[in-house]
Amino acid sequence: MVLTVGFDLDMTLLDTRPGIKAAYRALSDATGTWIDSDLAVTRLGPPLERELANWFPAEHVAEMVIRYRALYPEYAVPGTLVLPGARESFDAVRARGGRVAVITGKYEPNARLQLDHVGLDPDIVVGDTWAEGKGDALREHGAAVYVGDHLGDIRGARAADAVAIGVATGPYGRAELHEAGADVVLADLTEFPAWLASYR
Repeated sequence: MVLTVGFDLDMTLLDTRPGIKAAYRALSDATGTWIDSDLAVTRLGPPLERELANWFPAEHVAEMVIRYRALYPEYAVPGTLVLPGARESFDAVRARGGRVAVITGKYEPNARLQLDHVGLDPDIVVGDTWAEGKGDALREHGAAVYVGDHLGDIRGARAADAVAIGVATGPYGRAELHEAGADVVLADLTEFPAWLASYR
């Protein structure tokens, strides 16, 4: 059976904060509504609707999601940074004959744009999924391992009976990721190839 390893996107593979801040500022300018973009980028992971609900009335959130996603390619994609170890982690999976899946809560077309921009080429991309919903995507693609920075990523891995690997590059530290049920916690993806070499 082919090994499939899933990765979260924001703050696992990519530091998307600079670009997302720019996109929130653009939305703020376009709507005249103040958005604390510095605060917003500390809460990446959950669905976009949840963050926008902090700044816009409920009846306008769906419209703001559409407007934000339209701004994303121009404002957010160019500021994307690859986190240390991301490329090497992809290479390590493929060196074992495996497949790389990116399972993210981000709008899938924008996730693909972001990955293309930095030159990361996963075999599978699934967007618009969060927490236990990620478990459905992981099961569909037969992923045995899922790597993420958020407590919701750990929940997704557990829902799929996949090995849950936390990376402490996002909003949560090692202790919180362990307490959420992570099987393994790494400082960042630079530690992933060595872990994978020991995985059976």
